[in-house]
Amino acid sequence: MKKRHEVLFTQLGTYREETLRLVEGVSEEEAEIIPEGFHNNIRWNLGHIYLDQYLWIESFVQEISDNTIKLNEWFGFGTSPTNFTEETPNLSELKELLQGQPEQIKEKYGHRLEEEFPPTEMGMYTIEQVLMRTVFHEGLHIGAIQYLKRFI
Repeated sequence: MKKRHEVLFTQLGTYREETLRLVEGVSEEEAEIIPEGFHNNIRWNLGHIYLDQYLWIESFVQEISDNTIKLNEWFGFGTSPTNFTEETPNLSELKELLQGQPEQIKEKYGHRLEEEFPPTEMGMYTIEQVLMRTVFHEGLHIGAIQYLKRFI
């Protein structure tokens, strides 16, 4: 694996650890609170972070999993906790999913980081480029979770 790819996966893991540290001590009940003026809660933000990486990668490789389709109903762009059902992963389940995701992506797609696909509307055409974008995206949601925590 190229050094820059190793750095990328280190960043994915480091930011994911930061996300998970941020929600240490948050209860299942607190993760459900939608403060006045907000559209989502901590649980939704965590599910959205998890889903986002798979949506981008799977759309490139044209292998959308059933799990991604189901998660998209709850955590996709434009959804809200009002879309949640009894099947929606709870806080504990999301934390577990998030914990393993960077390594799972590395194992499944690490050898395909430079493979070229038709470009996205943002001009990205490799999994490597998409993963860099998802690091930024996760940072945005880290900020959202920090802000939500101030109101609960």
